Amino acid sequence: MAKKDGKIVKSKEEWRAQLTPDQYYVTREHGTEPPFSGAYDQCKDKGIYNCVCCGNPLFRSSQKFDSGTGWPSFYDSITKDAVEDRKDRSFFTVRTEIVCAKCDAHLGHVFPDGPPPTGLRYCMNSLALDLQKDDASGETD
Repeated sequence: MAKKDGKIVKSKEEWRAQLTPDQYYVTREHGTEPPFSGAYDQCKDKGIYNCVCCGNPLFRSSQKFDSGTGWPSFYDSITKDAVEDRKDRSFFTVRTEIVCAKCDAHLGHVFPDGPPPTGLRYCMNSLALDLQKDDASGETD
């Protein structure tokens, strides 16, 4: 593992050895899991959602809401520097892709149709997340 500009950098082989094939597809190849298939879509457990690739804290369960879209959705990230946004021009449209700020893992997309207080919907892939339940995180909803 190397670090470049503070980011975790690994070879494709290193990521493949660490992740399941589905996690690799979503996080390293910018894939998307099918709607309503992810472990965290309907999850109500309290805690912190971390990046499955590097463990970077990304979202709090208190920021999660049921968007009805089939993917876990959050109205904000845990901190402003936890995630980064990028223009995504795939599928004949322009969307805002969300990646982990520490390792550039593809997490999902953000849309401007979420609830208050931000009005944002961070639509994430469960396969890109790892829930650290509240007994270890201190998260209290």
